[in-house]
Amino acid sequence: MTRSGPRPDEAPRKRVDARTERWREHRRKVRAEFVDAAFRALDKIGPEVSMGDIAKEAGAAKPKLYRHFEDKADLYNAIVDRLRDLLWEQIVASFDLTSDSARDLVRRGAAEYVLVVSQHPNVFRFILHSHFTQRSDDSGRALQSARQSAKRAAELFAGASGDESVPIASAELVIYSIFGAVASATDWWLGANRLETPTMPIEQFVAYLAEIISALVAANARVIGILIDADRPLHLAVSRR
Repeated sequence: MTRSGPRPDEAPRKRVDARTERWREHRRKVRAEFVDAAFRALDKIGPEVSMGDIAKEAGAAKPKLYRHFEDKADLYNAIVDRLRDLLWEQIVASFDLTSDSARDLVRRGAAEYVLVVSQHPNVFRFILHSHFTQRSDDSGRALQSARQSAKRAAELFAGASGDESVPIASAELVIYSIFGAVASATDWWLGANRLETPTMPIEQFVAYLAEIISALVAANARVIGILIDADRPLHLAVSRR
């Protein structure tokens, strides 16, 4: 007789609820649309944007916004994540890790970063000085996102360098330090609540960022005992002392 039931040692298969999956996809889509609206509202209104402003920009009632985001902090976190992904895609897409010199990678990365800042200055002001993060445990999201990006970038560049002796942790530390320095410089360049044209021209600010990034990388290289020839491609630029 053929046995039709599951074997005793077989784990029961989970039944996929199509309605649940459709709802999850719908929720992801609506959340993404609200984040799009938040960017537009921030661009128009500034960092003091309200939940009502964002709902209005999305063409939705405010209660619908709260059905898809637990609170202001939840929406803030989603905006941080969107900006992180936008920066990553914009900057990494500009790199040619096989032929660009280390110096060119720094300059191009700084230029692409400033381009995004200049396109969405109020988004950066909002993230750095948001009234959406009123609780002390809310304000750590940007730092957490920066740590995740630092680890991701460290693995990318350590792999591209072709030198397995370069410690990932050290690369992660210097990249995380760069993020902090760049965020502070961006805060100064934009001004916390200043909406007029920045006092330093874009080209000069890009050059400044490239200099401080290069200085931090060089300092870290000295500490861990490696040499970086900034005029060579990354896979040829790193050597041991």
